[in-house]
Amino acid sequence: MLPIIKLKSGRENSAVFGHPWIFSGAVAERPQGLSHGDFITIQDHQGKVVGVGSYSSKGSIMARIFDFSGAGINKEWFAAKIRRAESLRRLMGYGPGTNVTGYRVVFGEADGIPGLIVDRYAETVVFTLSTAGLDKKRAEIVEALDEALAPSAIVERSDSTSRKDEGLEEAAGVIKGSVDAPVEFVEHGVKFLSDALEGQKTGFFLDQKDLRAAIRRTSSGRRVLNLFSYTGAASVYAMLGGASSVHNVDGSQPALDMALRNARLNGLAEESFTNERSDVFQWLNTRREPEFDMVIVDPPSIIKSAKDTESGKKAYHFLNRAAIRLVKDDGILATSSCSQHLSGDDFAFILRRAAAQAGAKLGTIGSFSQSADHPISVHFPESFYLKSFMFEVRR
Repeated sequence: MLPIIKLKSGRENSAVFGHPWIFSGAVAERPQGLSHGDFITIQDHQGKVVGVGSYSSKGSIMARIFDFSGAGINKEWFAAKIRRAESLRRLMGYGPGTNVTGYRVVFGEADGIPGLIVDRYAETVVFTLSTAGLDKKRAEIVEALDEALAPSAIVERSDSTSRKDEGLEEAAGVIKGSVDAPVEFVEHGVKFLSDALEGQKTGFFLDQKDLRAAIRRTSSGRRVLNLFSYTGAASVYAMLGGASSVHNVDGSQPALDMALRNARLNGLAEESFTNERSDVFQWLNTRREPEFDMVIVDPPSIIKSAKDTESGKKAYHFLNRAAIRLVKDDGILATSSCSQHLSGDDFAFILRRAAAQAGAKLGTIGSFSQSADHPISVHFPESFYLKSFMFEVRR
């Protein structure tokens, strides 16, 4: 029998509506001797079961609900959840044998497994555990991944900053099979490599599929600048769409080297695909004149917590004002924010203000969010984080 925590009267409502987080202020009673990561039963103030989840002694989230029916959390439970998530990706046309073999299989709370990320690159599966509760279930999760997805290789990349917040050490390495080189996969038929062992996150940013497809459709004949280019995915799409040239700017030399490998993998002309290692903020300070027909701005998350919101807004404003200045009249700006703490309305306001200060108007070509393998759950609003726009810049 699992230990029981009881909620204060009325504080079970969010869980009743399907939100998996229980904050410490909602808890009325908890037993002595609970250990960080223990699995528990959550009850309302009358003793009715709200769900089964994991307990955390770190931070404000005291419990994360895994099952709202009270079922046991074991290998079979994980395997069933992973199979269901994979079946939903198949409905969207992702999976082995399709033209999208690089995709997110499990997106944490949005797929009903708080703290678990599972990415698939062809026959290699990469997973991340970000909570103490999941850490205690590592063996069952690995068995469930093997059973549900039958990959040739399984890699752990539990090295995110969220593990530090949970008081956990990093854990990374090959769990099954062998991974001796970057893994090849396809996205909309475009070939890419993922460095599953050393790359950022799990080796590739899988959430921008939709924006990249739009870049391919609109890049013909354009001179393109890609800021925070990472491994050059958007740049490859732009070149395949007929861009006359692409210039990548990123602070990581290994990422730029991988961008060139991705270009070669798709048979692109290297002389039209150039890289520059630089701090993007500093690089933008040295340029003022419109020189590009398309500018892509896709920075890593700038606002990592609520306390960083105001400074982060200033950074987004600077980036977009500077980027707009570099776009020629009737050129295109494709810009994104992956900061969950920045709302879509706030991002739109930043862009309006940046355009005004850069002496431009923005005509919307399209707005985008994370691709379908990063589902936005109505039960978990925090799963919505990526906001992207494509504009025509008019002066």
